[in-house]
Order: sequence, then C-alpha cells, then structure tokens
Amino acid sequence: MAEGAPETGRSRGLLGRLRGGGRTRVVLVAVAVVLLVGVLVWWHYHGRETTDDAQVDGHISPIAARVGGTVTAVLVDDNQRVEKGALLVRIDPRDYQVALARAEADLAENEASSRAAQTTVPLTSTTAAAQETGAGSDVAGAEARLAAAQAQLREAQAREHLTATDVERFKPLLAKQEISQQQFDAAVTGADAARAAREAAAAAVEAAQKAVGAARARLQQASTTREQVAISNARAASAAAKAEMARAAVEQAKLNLAYTEVRAPLTGVVSRRTVEVGQVVQPGQPLLALVGLEDVWVTANFKESQLDRIRPGQPAEVSVDAFGGRSFRGHVDSISAATGARFSLLPPENATGNYVKVVQRVPVKIVLEPGQDPGHSLRPGMSAEPTVFVR
Repeated sequence: MAEGAPETGRSRGLLGRLRGGGRTRVVLVAVAVVLLVGVLVWWHYHGRETTDDAQVDGHISPIAARVGGTVTAVLVDDNQRVEKGALLVRIDPRDYQVALARAEADLAENEASSRAAQTTVPLTSTTAAAQETGAGSDVAGAEARLAAAQAQLREAQAREHLTATDVERFKPLLAKQEISQQQFDAAVTGADAARAAREAAAAAVEAAQKAVGAARARLQQASTTREQVAISNARAASAAAKAEMARAAVEQAKLNLAYTEVRAPLTGVVSRRTVEVGQVVQPGQPLLALVGLEDVWVTANFKESQLDRIRPGQPAEVSVDAFGGRSFRGHVDSISAATGARFSLLPPENATGNYVKVVQRVPVKIVLEPGQDPGHSLRPGMSAEPTVFVR
C-alpha cells in the first residue's frame, strides 16, 4: 500500500489535468459558437432596414355633384364594391332636358341665320339681278326666323304643358297639406308665366309671318351698293359666330344633362356616403368617396439615418398587422423629395435659436409585386412593418 500511494497520486493529478483541459475546450467551443451566432445575426440585420412607422396607402377619389338639383336615387351603400362606370347617384334631369331643348332651338335659329347671312355675301357684289337674289335671301332668312319662332312656340307649349301638369299634381298635395300654399302659388305663377310665354311665342310666330311678307315685298324694291359687300361679310361672320356659340351651348346642355347621372370613375369601394334621396345638392358638393383597392402601396417613413443604403428597385417584404403579421413581397419604388415634416400643416421653424435636433423621417414608397393581394384585402390606413433588403 505504501508503494502504490505515490502512483495513485500521480494518476489523480493526470486525471485532473485532463478534466481541466476538457473544460477549456468546451469553453472555447462555446465562445466560438457565440461569436459565430453573433456574426450571423449581424450579417442578417446589417443587410436590411426596417421600420414600424408605415401604413398602406391607396387612391381615394371624392365624388362630387357636377350640377345642382334634387337627388332622385342613390344606388349604392357604404362599403359596397362598384365597378368603373357604375351609376352611383341620379339627379332630377327635367330642368336640364328643358334647357337642352331650348339650346337646340336657339341653335336651329342661329344656324338658319348663319346660312341666310352666308348666302347674301356673293350676291351683294353682282348685278341688279344678283341684288334681287340677295333680297330673296332676306326672304329665306325671314322664313328661317319663322321656323325658329315656330320651334320656340313648340318649346313654350311643352313648358306650358309641364307647368300645368305640376299644378294639377300639386292640387291634391295642397289639399292634404303636404305642400305649402306658397309652393302651390309658385307653381300656379309658373304655369301663368309659361302660358304668357306661349302666347308671346305665338305672337312672335305671327310677327315672323308678317316679316316674311314684308321681306317678299322688299324683294321687289331691292337696291344695293358696293358698300353692302363689306356689311354682308360682317353679318355672315357674326351669324357664324352666333351659330358656334349656340352649338357650344347645346354641347354644354348635353353635358349638364349627362352630369345628372353620377358614375364611378374607377373600380373601388364606396365610403363616407353622405347623400340621401330627396336632398338638394349644389355643384361641387361632396356626395361620397370611392376607395380604389386595385392599386395599393405602402408608405414607409424611414429615419434619415437609414436612407444611406436604400435605393429604388431594392426588394422589400411588408408585414401587415391586420393579418397576424402576414408578409407581402414588394420593392422600393421611389423616395420622397422631402421629409414628412415639410408637408405638415405647420412646418418646423428652426431659426428661433431654440433648436433641438430631431431625427427626421422620409417617406419611401414600396410597391407590392403583382399577385400579392389577389383578394384586395389590403385597405388604405392599415399599419405595416416593411423591411428593405439593401444587400
């Protein structure tokens, strides 16, 4: 036993040194793993820029009335999807139909006058026979005015019929006290005015007929001079200008009549509907908003210190909070020309001497790749967390 004791001590010392060396190797391996993980994490995050100050954006089109009038139909509800060109709101078109009829009558009169004036131009520079022919064109002009007066008479008759119909329709409403006496009196006054206008138009037709007779009488006494050539040219130009003005008035009347039907300018979802049936609207009055879901993007407000490596075209990944962090692929489309603070209602003024440096944020537009949102589930205003891969 005495002889084996030194040998046993040496064995224990050797075993201790072996154990100590093993622990050193384990520590070295652990340190190496930690360094490797740290390098990988640094490599992972060094190649990307992320911000949580971002939201989904899209086109929001305010829909307003182009003409005034009473709303007769509202064909959509809030949050309803509509296609481009769909009818949204209808405004009472009767006033605009009457205006179109009147504009067309004025156009017929001015075109007839223009044609009459044009026919007189070459005739005024000829012989006495040509002068007599020019007087005949006056007859044609008088007959054209007669035709125009007859057209105005038909218009006045139509207006009289419409106002008389309104009076008959208001009588039972007045009896039920559903309208005021003032409204009924206004309708009666309108009917009387329409009747007077019809009588005036009839008198105008009679006067035009007499004018035709007088023009025919003057045809026998026609006498012209050389100076009448310039006068005829000026009259022809004036008549042509009036005809163009009347034609433009007809086109405007057609546009106003078309504007009584408010249609969707794009495919989207109806929001903020404020119009109701029976409401009297004015031109430019907002009726509703249309949110387009076909074209949405993400506006990411990156810190100015993050923009050093961000470039248009770089791939990006967008995580949306509303869908549990679901990711959408996209790319950087463009970088704003100014910080978000510059577009605020009250831009910062740093010339007061009380300057505190604040890291600014610059909007970056990120466009989603095609097919990333086939169900159009992304809505403008949703919070998002985009990541731009800068390497």
